[in-house]
Amino acid sequence: MFSSASVRRAAILSVATLALAACQAGSGDPAPDATASATATASPKPDVAIFESGPDSPLGYGLQVPAGATQLGPLSRIRSEQMIKTYAPDLQAAQAQRDADRREDLAERRAENPDEVVPVPVPTPDVRPSQDSFNPLEEQPRPDTVISTMRIDGSPTVVVLRMMAQISAMLPGADVPMRLTEMCTETDMRITGCTAEVTGTTADDREVRVVVNVDPGNVETRTSAPSALRQPVMTLQIRYVGDVREGQRERESSEIGEIAEISPDVDPEGLIWPSMDLDAPADTPLVDGFVAPEDAIILLSGFSPQFVELTTDKAATADLLAQRWVEERIEGEVAKDVAVELNEVNTTYTGSSEDGTYYRATYVLSARGNYVLLRVYPPDAPR
Repeated sequence: MFSSASVRRAAILSVATLALAACQAGSGDPAPDATASATATASPKPDVAIFESGPDSPLGYGLQVPAGATQLGPLSRIRSEQMIKTYAPDLQAAQAQRDADRREDLAERRAENPDEVVPVPVPTPDVRPSQDSFNPLEEQPRPDTVISTMRIDGSPTVVVLRMMAQISAMLPGADVPMRLTEMCTETDMRITGCTAEVTGTTADDREVRVVVNVDPGNVETRTSAPSALRQPVMTLQIRYVGDVREGQRERESSEIGEIAEISPDVDPEGLIWPSMDLDAPADTPLVDGFVAPEDAIILLSGFSPQFVELTTDKAATADLLAQRWVEERIEGEVAKDVAVELNEVNTTYTGSSEDGTYYRATYVLSARGNYVLLRVYPPDAPR
Protein backbone atom coordinates (compact mmCIF):
# COMPACT_ATOMS: atom_id res chain seq x y z
CA MET A 1 0.00 0.00 0.00
CA PHE A 2 0.92 3.62 -0.18
CA SER A 3 1.56 4.35 3.53
CA SER A 4 4.66 3.44 5.53
CA ALA A 5 5.05 4.43 9.18
CA SER A 6 8.83 4.53 8.82
CA VAL A 7 8.84 7.52 6.50
CA ARG A 8 8.96 10.83 8.30
CA ARG A 9 7.26 14.09 7.43
CA ALA A 10 10.53 15.92 6.78
CA ALA A 11 11.42 13.54 4.00
CA ILE A 12 8.21 14.41 2.21
CA LEU A 13 8.45 18.14 2.41
CA SER A 14 11.92 18.13 0.84
CA VAL A 15 10.21 17.45 -2.47
CA ALA A 16 9.02 21.06 -2.45
CA THR A 17 12.16 22.20 -4.25
CA LEU A 18 10.98 20.64 -7.50
CA ALA A 19 10.56 23.18 -10.31
CA LEU A 20 7.12 24.36 -11.37
CA ALA A 21 5.82 22.97 -14.63
CA ALA A 22 3.03 24.12 -16.88
CA CYS A 23 -0.33 22.44 -17.18
CA GLN A 24 -2.99 22.52 -19.87
CA ALA A 25 -6.76 22.55 -19.84
CA GLY A 26 -9.35 22.27 -22.55
CA SER A 27 -13.08 22.20 -23.05
CA GLY A 28 -15.64 20.03 -24.73
CA ASP A 29 -18.45 17.54 -24.23
CA PRO A 30 -17.73 14.90 -21.56
CA ALA A 31 -19.49 12.16 -23.51
CA PRO A 32 -17.45 11.07 -26.57
CA ASP A 33 -19.09 9.91 -29.76
CA ALA A 34 -18.36 6.58 -31.38
CA THR A 35 -16.19 7.98 -34.19
CA ALA A 36 -13.95 9.89 -31.81
CA SER A 37 -13.60 6.84 -29.60
CA ALA A 38 -12.43 4.70 -32.49
CA THR A 39 -9.02 6.35 -32.32
CA ALA A 40 -8.46 4.90 -28.85
CA THR A 41 -7.20 1.59 -30.19
CA ALA A 42 -4.55 3.31 -32.30
CA SER A 43 -2.46 4.62 -29.38
CA PRO A 44 -0.77 2.34 -26.81
CA LYS A 45 -2.20 2.19 -23.31
CA PRO A 46 0.07 3.42 -20.49
CA ASP A 47 1.22 0.78 -18.02
CA VAL A 48 -0.56 1.68 -14.80
CA ALA A 49 0.03 -1.63 -13.00
CA ILE A 50 2.56 -0.04 -10.61
CA PHE A 51 -0.18 2.31 -9.37
CA GLU A 52 -2.67 -0.47 -8.60
CA SER A 53 -3.73 -1.81 -5.20
CA GLY A 54 -5.45 -5.17 -5.19
CA PRO A 55 -8.18 -6.81 -3.10
CA ASP A 56 -8.01 -6.50 0.69
CA SER A 57 -6.24 -3.13 0.53
CA PRO A 58 -7.63 -1.01 3.40
CA LEU A 59 -10.14 1.73 2.61
CA GLY A 60 -10.95 2.87 6.16
CA TYR A 61 -13.29 1.82 9.00
CA GLY A 62 -12.49 -1.82 8.26
CA LEU A 63 -13.60 -1.68 4.63
CA GLN A 64 -11.30 -3.19 2.01
CA VAL A 65 -11.03 -3.26 -1.77
CA PRO A 66 -13.38 -6.13 -2.66
CA ALA A 67 -12.18 -9.18 -4.57
CA GLY A 68 -12.59 -8.50 -8.28
CA ALA A 69 -11.79 -4.78 -7.99
CA THR A 70 -8.54 -2.81 -8.29
CA GLN A 71 -7.85 0.57 -6.69
CA LEU A 72 -5.95 3.05 -8.85
CA GLY A 73 -3.65 5.51 -7.09
CA PRO A 74 -3.71 6.17 -3.34
CA LEU A 75 -6.64 7.05 -1.13
CA SER A 76 -7.45 10.76 -1.11
CA ARG A 77 -7.74 12.00 2.48
CA ILE A 78 -9.65 15.26 2.87
CA ARG A 79 -10.81 17.58 5.63
CA SER A 80 -14.47 18.43 5.14
CA GLU A 81 -15.72 22.01 5.09
CA GLN A 82 -17.41 21.36 8.44
CA MET A 83 -14.14 20.24 10.01
CA ILE A 84 -12.23 23.25 8.68
CA LYS A 85 -14.96 25.59 9.94
CA THR A 86 -15.00 23.94 13.37
CA TYR A 87 -11.24 24.28 13.89
CA ALA A 88 -10.91 27.75 12.34
CA PRO A 89 -11.19 29.56 15.75
CA ASP A 90 -8.47 27.31 17.21
CA LEU A 91 -6.22 28.05 14.26
CA GLN A 92 -6.79 31.81 14.51
CA ALA A 93 -6.03 31.76 18.23
CA ALA A 94 -2.84 29.74 17.71
CA GLN A 95 -1.68 32.07 14.95
CA ALA A 96 -2.39 35.13 17.08
CA GLN A 97 -0.42 33.63 20.00
CA ARG A 98 2.48 32.77 17.70
CA ASP A 99 2.58 36.32 16.32
CA ALA A 100 2.45 37.77 19.84
CA ASP A 101 5.33 35.54 20.94
CA ARG A 102 7.40 36.67 17.97
CA ARG A 103 6.75 40.36 18.73
CA GLU A 104 7.66 39.83 22.38
CA ASP A 105 10.87 38.04 21.43
CA LEU A 106 11.77 40.83 19.00
CA ALA A 107 11.15 43.49 21.64
CA GLU A 108 13.32 41.67 24.19
CA ARG A 109 16.20 41.36 21.72
CA ARG A 110 16.05 45.05 20.94
CA ALA A 111 15.91 45.96 24.64
CA GLU A 112 18.94 43.79 25.46
CA ASN A 113 20.97 45.02 22.48
CA PRO A 114 19.84 48.53 21.49
CA ASP A 115 22.60 48.84 18.89
CA GLU A 116 21.90 45.49 17.24
CA VAL A 117 20.05 45.59 13.94
CA VAL A 118 17.35 42.97 14.38
CA PRO A 119 15.91 41.82 11.05
CA VAL A 120 12.16 42.04 10.68
CA PRO A 121 10.65 38.60 9.94
CA VAL A 122 9.51 38.23 6.35
CA PRO A 123 6.56 36.09 5.24
CA THR A 124 7.39 32.49 4.38
CA PRO A 125 7.35 32.06 0.59
CA ASP A 126 4.66 29.89 -0.94
CA VAL A 127 6.31 26.53 -1.67
CA ARG A 128 4.90 23.29 -2.99
CA PRO A 129 3.92 21.23 -1.12
CA SER A 130 2.93 23.55 1.71
CA GLN A 131 3.08 22.69 5.41
CA ASP A 132 -0.07 21.46 7.10
CA SER A 133 -2.75 24.17 7.09
CA PHE A 134 -3.25 23.60 10.84
CA ASN A 135 0.46 23.46 11.62
CA PRO A 136 0.23 26.15 14.36
CA LEU A 137 -1.89 23.75 16.44
CA GLU A 138 -0.13 21.24 18.68
CA GLU A 139 -2.29 18.49 17.16
CA GLN A 140 -3.58 18.94 13.62
CA PRO A 141 -7.10 17.57 13.01
CA ARG A 142 -7.00 14.39 10.97
CA PRO A 143 -8.93 14.31 7.66
CA ASP A 144 -12.48 13.03 8.07
CA THR A 145 -13.14 12.07 4.43
CA VAL A 146 -11.58 9.29 2.35
CA ILE A 147 -12.10 8.68 -1.37
CA SER A 148 -11.12 5.60 -3.39
CA THR A 149 -11.37 5.09 -7.16
CA MET A 150 -11.59 1.49 -8.35
CA ARG A 151 -11.81 -0.42 -11.61
CA ILE A 152 -14.06 -3.48 -11.57
CA ASP A 153 -12.21 -6.37 -13.22
CA GLY A 154 -14.41 -9.25 -12.05
CA SER A 155 -18.16 -9.78 -12.25
CA PRO A 156 -19.64 -6.29 -11.66
CA THR A 157 -22.69 -7.68 -9.89
CA VAL A 158 -20.60 -9.72 -7.47
CA VAL A 159 -18.07 -6.93 -6.84
CA VAL A 160 -20.69 -4.26 -6.17
CA LEU A 161 -22.67 -6.49 -3.81
CA ARG A 162 -19.45 -7.52 -2.02
CA MET A 163 -18.79 -3.84 -1.41
CA MET A 164 -22.32 -3.34 -0.09
CA ALA A 165 -21.99 -6.43 2.14
CA GLN A 166 -18.92 -4.90 3.77
CA ILE A 167 -20.77 -1.63 4.34
CA SER A 168 -23.67 -3.53 5.89
CA ALA A 169 -21.26 -5.24 8.28
CA MET A 170 -19.57 -1.94 9.12
CA LEU A 171 -22.87 -0.15 9.79
CA PRO A 172 -25.08 -2.69 11.59
CA GLY A 173 -28.66 -1.52 11.64
CA ALA A 174 -28.31 0.78 8.64
CA ASP A 175 -30.56 0.39 5.60
CA VAL A 176 -27.98 -0.87 3.10
CA PRO A 177 -29.22 -1.84 -0.39
CA MET A 178 -28.24 -5.40 -1.25
CA ARG A 179 -29.88 -5.69 -4.69
CA LEU A 180 -28.92 -4.04 -7.96
CA THR A 181 -32.53 -3.05 -8.56
CA GLU A 182 -32.33 -0.89 -5.40
CA MET A 183 -29.19 0.93 -6.57
CA CYS A 184 -29.06 1.06 -10.35
CA THR A 185 -30.78 2.89 -13.18
CA GLU A 186 -31.36 1.12 -16.49
CA THR A 187 -32.40 1.58 -20.10
CA ASP A 188 -33.88 -1.52 -21.78
CA MET A 189 -32.58 -3.47 -18.74
CA ARG A 190 -29.02 -2.32 -19.43
CA ILE A 191 -27.46 -0.66 -16.39
CA THR A 192 -26.61 3.01 -16.92
CA GLY A 193 -25.29 3.70 -13.42
CA CYS A 194 -25.55 2.74 -9.76
CA THR A 195 -25.61 4.89 -6.62
CA ALA A 196 -25.97 4.12 -2.92
CA GLU A 197 -25.78 6.56 -0.01
CA VAL A 198 -25.80 5.02 3.45
CA THR A 199 -25.50 6.69 6.85
CA GLY A 200 -25.15 4.68 10.02
CA THR A 201 -23.20 4.05 13.21
CA THR A 202 -20.22 1.74 13.48
CA ALA A 203 -19.70 -0.75 16.31
CA ASP A 204 -17.46 1.81 18.06
CA ASP A 205 -20.22 4.48 17.91
CA ARG A 206 -18.90 6.58 15.05
CA GLU A 207 -21.51 8.08 12.73
CA VAL A 208 -20.37 7.57 9.13
CA ARG A 209 -21.78 8.27 5.67
CA VAL A 210 -20.71 6.07 2.75
CA VAL A 211 -21.42 6.91 -0.90
CA VAL A 212 -20.86 4.34 -3.65
CA ASN A 213 -21.10 5.20 -7.36
CA VAL A 214 -20.63 2.84 -10.31
CA ASP A 215 -20.22 3.98 -13.91
CA PRO A 216 -20.42 1.22 -16.57
CA GLY A 217 -19.46 3.62 -19.38
CA ASN A 218 -21.43 5.36 -22.11
CA VAL A 219 -24.17 2.88 -23.05
CA GLU A 220 -25.13 4.65 -26.29
CA THR A 221 -21.62 4.74 -27.77
CA ARG A 222 -20.43 1.58 -25.98
CA THR A 223 -17.38 3.53 -24.86
CA SER A 224 -15.71 3.50 -21.46
CA ALA A 225 -14.01 6.53 -19.94
CA PRO A 226 -10.24 6.84 -20.54
CA SER A 227 -8.14 4.16 -18.81
CA ALA A 228 -11.17 2.19 -17.63
CA LEU A 229 -10.04 -0.77 -19.80
CA ARG A 230 -13.68 -1.19 -20.94
CA GLN A 231 -14.66 -2.08 -17.37
CA PRO A 232 -17.11 -0.39 -14.98
CA VAL A 233 -15.49 1.99 -12.51
CA MET A 234 -16.50 2.45 -8.87
CA THR A 235 -15.89 5.34 -6.49
CA LEU A 236 -16.23 5.03 -2.73
CA GLN A 237 -16.41 8.02 -0.39
CA ILE A 238 -16.42 7.58 3.38
CA ARG A 239 -17.00 10.55 5.68
CA TYR A 240 -17.30 10.80 9.43
CA VAL A 241 -20.43 12.90 10.02
CA GLY A 242 -20.67 12.84 13.81
CA ASP A 243 -19.47 15.56 16.19
CA VAL A 244 -16.27 16.90 14.62
CA ARG A 245 -14.22 17.27 17.79
CA GLU A 246 -15.48 14.02 19.28
CA GLY A 247 -14.31 12.20 16.18
CA GLN A 248 -10.74 13.36 16.76
CA ARG A 249 -10.45 11.84 20.24
CA GLU A 250 -9.44 8.44 18.93
CA ARG A 251 -8.97 6.75 15.58
CA GLU A 252 -11.69 4.66 14.04
CA SER A 253 -11.75 0.93 14.59
CA SER A 254 -10.86 -1.42 11.75
CA GLU A 255 -13.09 -4.13 13.18
CA ILE A 256 -16.40 -4.79 11.47
CA GLY A 257 -19.04 -7.44 11.89
CA GLU A 258 -19.46 -10.65 9.96
CA ILE A 259 -19.59 -10.01 6.21
CA ALA A 260 -22.31 -11.80 4.26
CA GLU A 261 -21.02 -14.14 1.56
CA ILE A 262 -21.97 -13.13 -1.99
CA SER A 263 -22.49 -16.06 -4.33
CA PRO A 264 -20.64 -15.91 -7.68
CA ASP A 265 -24.04 -16.81 -9.21
CA VAL A 266 -25.97 -14.01 -7.51
CA ASP A 267 -29.08 -13.05 -9.49
CA PRO A 268 -28.85 -9.61 -11.16
CA GLU A 269 -32.68 -9.72 -11.46
CA GLY A 270 -32.69 -9.34 -15.21
CA LEU A 271 -30.36 -6.34 -15.28
CA ILE A 272 -27.46 -6.43 -17.75
CA TRP A 273 -24.05 -4.83 -17.46
CA PRO A 274 -23.51 -3.38 -20.94
CA SER A 275 -20.33 -4.38 -22.78
CA MET A 276 -18.02 -1.60 -23.95
CA ASP A 277 -16.18 -1.83 -27.27
CA LEU A 278 -13.27 0.42 -26.34
CA ASP A 279 -11.96 3.17 -24.07
CA ALA A 280 -12.27 6.81 -25.01
CA PRO A 281 -8.91 8.38 -25.99
CA ALA A 282 -6.79 10.18 -23.42
CA ASP A 283 -7.62 13.59 -24.91
CA THR A 284 -11.35 13.16 -24.23
CA PRO A 285 -12.76 16.14 -22.31
CA LEU A 286 -13.55 15.10 -18.73
CA VAL A 287 -14.62 16.72 -15.45
CA ASP A 288 -16.23 19.88 -16.82
CA GLY A 289 -14.25 20.03 -20.05
CA PHE A 290 -10.79 19.27 -18.66
CA VAL A 291 -8.34 17.64 -21.08
CA ALA A 292 -5.41 15.83 -19.48
CA PRO A 293 -2.03 17.39 -20.37
CA GLU A 294 0.39 15.28 -22.36
CA ASP A 295 2.82 15.01 -19.44
CA ALA A 296 0.20 13.35 -17.23
CA ILE A 297 -1.04 9.75 -17.23
CA ILE A 298 -4.72 9.03 -16.64
CA LEU A 299 -4.96 6.19 -14.13
CA LEU A 300 -8.76 6.02 -14.11
CA SER A 301 -11.73 8.19 -15.02
CA GLY A 302 -15.51 8.16 -15.15
CA PHE A 303 -18.30 9.98 -16.97
CA SER A 304 -20.89 9.79 -14.17
CA PRO A 305 -19.97 10.92 -11.63
CA GLN A 306 -17.35 13.01 -13.37
CA PHE A 307 -13.87 12.24 -12.05
CA VAL A 308 -10.33 11.65 -13.25
CA GLU A 309 -7.29 10.32 -11.39
CA LEU A 310 -3.92 11.36 -12.84
CA THR A 311 -0.25 10.92 -12.09
CA THR A 312 2.63 13.20 -13.08
CA ASP A 313 6.42 12.97 -12.85
CA LYS A 314 6.81 16.26 -10.96
CA ALA A 315 5.20 17.21 -7.67
CA ALA A 316 4.80 20.89 -8.54
CA THR A 317 3.14 20.00 -11.85
CA ALA A 318 0.45 18.01 -10.06
CA ASP A 319 -0.12 20.66 -7.40
CA LEU A 320 -0.42 23.50 -9.92
CA LEU A 321 -2.70 21.44 -12.17
CA ALA A 322 -5.10 20.82 -9.27
CA GLN A 323 -5.16 24.48 -8.25
CA ARG A 324 -5.70 25.85 -11.75
CA TRP A 325 -8.47 23.39 -12.55
CA VAL A 326 -10.59 24.80 -9.72
CA GLU A 327 -9.57 28.42 -10.37
CA GLU A 328 -10.73 28.22 -13.97
CA ARG A 329 -14.21 27.04 -12.99
CA ILE A 330 -15.26 29.38 -10.21
CA GLU A 331 -15.35 33.08 -9.45
CA GLY A 332 -13.72 34.25 -6.28
CA GLU A 333 -11.06 32.75 -4.05
CA VAL A 334 -10.24 29.06 -4.11
CA ALA A 335 -10.16 27.36 -0.70
CA LYS A 336 -6.99 25.41 0.04
CA ASP A 337 -6.30 22.89 2.78
CA VAL A 338 -3.13 20.85 3.30
CA ALA A 339 -3.18 17.70 5.44
CA VAL A 340 0.14 16.02 6.28
CA GLU A 341 0.13 12.44 7.55
CA LEU A 342 3.30 10.38 7.83
CA ASN A 343 4.55 9.84 4.28
CA GLU A 344 1.68 11.57 2.47
CA VAL A 345 0.66 15.15 1.84
CA ASN A 346 -2.91 15.78 0.64
CA THR A 347 -3.48 19.26 -0.77
CA THR A 348 -7.12 19.96 -1.59
CA TYR A 349 -8.53 22.90 -3.58
CA THR A 350 -12.28 23.53 -3.56
CA GLY A 351 -14.82 26.00 -4.85
CA SER A 352 -18.41 26.32 -6.11
CA SER A 353 -19.79 27.87 -9.28
CA GLU A 354 -22.85 30.13 -9.35
CA ASP A 355 -25.21 27.22 -9.98
CA GLY A 356 -23.93 25.35 -6.91
CA THR A 357 -21.71 22.85 -8.72
CA TYR A 358 -18.86 21.93 -6.39
CA TYR A 359 -15.33 21.35 -7.63
CA ARG A 360 -12.74 19.44 -5.61
CA ALA A 361 -9.16 18.79 -6.69
CA THR A 362 -6.85 16.82 -4.40
CA TYR A 363 -3.13 16.52 -5.05
CA VAL A 364 -1.51 13.62 -3.18
CA LEU A 365 2.25 13.54 -2.69
CA SER A 366 3.27 10.09 -1.48
CA ALA A 367 6.33 7.89 -1.40
CA ARG A 368 5.01 6.21 -4.55
CA GLY A 369 4.51 9.33 -6.66
CA ASN A 370 2.37 12.38 -7.42
CA TYR A 371 -1.36 12.03 -7.96
CA VAL A 372 -4.31 14.30 -8.71
CA LEU A 373 -7.99 13.48 -8.23
CA LEU A 374 -10.40 15.89 -9.93
CA ARG A 375 -14.07 15.49 -9.01
CA VAL A 376 -17.26 17.38 -9.96
CA TYR A 377 -20.21 17.30 -7.53
CA PRO A 378 -23.67 18.42 -8.74
CA PRO A 379 -25.41 20.87 -6.37
CA ASP A 380 -27.44 18.14 -4.63
CA ALA A 381 -24.66 15.50 -4.40
CA PRO A 382 -23.22 14.53 -0.99
CA ARG A 383 -19.60 15.53 -0.48
